[in-house]
Amino acid sequence: MSRRGYDSGKRLLDAVASGILLVVLSPVIGVVAVLVAVKLGRPVIFAQPRPGRGGTVFTLRKFRSMKSVDVEAGLVTDEDRLTTFGKALRASSLDELPSLVNVLRGDMSFVGPRPLLVSYLERYTPRQARRHEVRPGITGLAQSSGRNDVPWERRLELDVEYVDTRSFRLDALILVRTVRSVFVREGISHDGHVTMPEFGAAEPSGGGA
Repeated sequence: MSRRGYDSGKRLLDAVASGILLVVLSPVIGVVAVLVAVKLGRPVIFAQPRPGRGGTVFTLRKFRSMKSVDVEAGLVTDEDRLTTFGKALRASSLDELPSLVNVLRGDMSFVGPRPLLVSYLERYTPRQARRHEVRPGITGLAQSSGRNDVPWERRLELDVEYVDTRSFRLDALILVRTVRSVFVREGISHDGHVTMPEFGAAEPSGGGA
């Protein structure tokens, strides 16, 4: 199949599958929304600008997994704000359910490089910036190779590798690996961090190998 045929077919599958899942999983989405409101407060949805295909910025939506910053209560760093409930939400990937709306809208795909921060755009090398030649994904080659426990240089190289080798077969393999990593809870956090460290920041020695 040609690359154009693959991209068009993938977009159709994304739209159909995300629409079906939003309907089928609506009870789960409702329950998680209530739990987030009770455990972490409002708003239940975390919304943040992220660069998509071609660097076009869209609003990523996920369930929030951290408490709001509260200096007086000592809730400042990610470590402070991430509760046991939030960790479980991330480990199960249930926090990603609202991103199905992004897939339905065409902002994202099920499989592709993860959408990162807008501020990272100016930090990429020309090769790393090629990750934006395709729609970002809920999961990708880097995530299926270790989720957050993959160092930045390797993670971005895997993103470019995906752009160059993308196919339905590779997408299926990534989805299977992602499901497995969720069940065995691999790579939920980066070594020395509760979340992935900032791109460009120093990483702890030996982390993520």
